[in-house]
Amino acid sequence: MKALGIDIGSLTTKAVILDGDGILASSIIPSGDEAELSAKAAIEEILNRTGLNFDNNLHIVSTGVGAKSISFSQQQKAITTCLARGTHYLFPSVRMAIDMGAESSTVIKVNKRGRISDWASHDKCAAGTGIFLQQMARLMEMTLEEMAQLSFQARARADITGTCAVFAESEVISHVHRDPPTPKEEIVAGIYFSVVSRIMSLCKRAGIEKDVAVIGGVALNGGLVNILEKEMGFGVLVPDMPQIVAALGSAVIAGENIERVSNR
Repeated sequence: MKALGIDIGSLTTKAVILDGDGILASSIIPSGDEAELSAKAAIEEILNRTGLNFDNNLHIVSTGVGAKSISFSQQQKAITTCLARGTHYLFPSVRMAIDMGAESSTVIKVNKRGRISDWASHDKCAAGTGIFLQQMARLMEMTLEEMAQLSFQARARADITGTCAVFAESEVISHVHRDPPTPKEEIVAGIYFSVVSRIMSLCKRAGIEKDVAVIGGVALNGGLVNILEKEMGFGVLVPDMPQIVAALGSAVIAGENIERVSNR
């Protein structure tokens, strides 16, 4: 029996399948209107890659915003639980994980067994993570990759204090249209710092403890992670595929369920 985890997010759906040697395959696809169809598509992608199919013995655990809509999963687990388990699987030394996703940021304290000891999150309006950064990139008329690279050139940062995307957008527009305009790299650095400052408030609320991992799709943004590390005062760990950590955690739990049944 294979352990399979599925994470249905607002922007993407991720699937991971494990065997005794580790991650056998993973997939990331855009989430559609129907969570179950997105989950099936993500799973079929990795099954095709591994030569398996739904008729094989699969134990499936789902998580994310669409988890309860997945009729073929044997169990649904909270996203924070799966993030903690997935992070521990990749980095056993981590005691704090910062998840920066599409709509929210969550800080999770992880104990030596990979279980949650505490967590903190902020609401969607104040989140300023994935979707917020996409909006800022469109406003700046550049790609997310271009923004990240530009931020490394900044010698100062623009003052972006809005905790809501609408207010932050107004501030960015005012910087762009100043005479003379604020340099783009300083605006980008200011945008990133506004996100990081809110993340740091969550970290301090939970209590910063090394090692620290940054996960979620926004962790791929090297410019933002660079500013976060400067505020932390030390380096953080970033997985090669930070988007799949919750799906990985779901697969880890599925594997434990398989082992529990086999030992009865």
